[in-house]
Amino acid sequence: MTAPRRRADATENRARIIEAARAALAAGPQELKLNAVARQAGVGQGTLYRHFPTREDLLAEVYRQDVDELVAAAPQLLERHPPVEALARWFDRLVGYARVKRGVLTAVTAGAAQDLAAGSHGPIGDAVTALLAAGQAEGTIRPDVDARDVIVLIGYLSHLSEQEWEPRARHLLTVVLDGLRTRP
Repeated sequence: MTAPRRRADATENRARIIEAARAALAAGPQELKLNAVARQAGVGQGTLYRHFPTREDLLAEVYRQDVDELVAAAPQLLERHPPVEALARWFDRLVGYARVKRGVLTAVTAGAAQDLAAGSHGPIGDAVTALLAAGQAEGTIRPDVDARDVIVLIGYLSHLSEQEWEPRARHLLTVVLDGLRTRP
């Protein structure tokens, strides 16, 4: 037996709710109020709760979608750009993901945060591995780095204060990228 298909309007409502929650999280985790998310999405609270019975359900779905989009971006970027440029563009996407991630992990219980973070490490590590391997094969990325190195380096994003985010997040990823490049 297959799962029931969602009606088109229900699918659109769900997508708008997730996008409204993502926007609220980007403004800061304290800004995520479910009634405001429903209003911003143009749906009633009943519709929001039908899709996401709890705040954590909504936050988890935002997080999972962001991970999926970030992971899917790696091969797409490699198809269109040289490896170092693909990695730089992926890092640009990572900034948005990291901001939402920080909001989600701040707003959910410790157990839920651990589960979400643990579930994303593998796919994100695989995406980083693909980006690094392409650059290493081309000779533009140092051969002595791996995905774990990069993940440890980019983990500092979670330590930036809200005031530091705009002036530092992209700049620091540029520093990381420069350190990953091979030197003549």
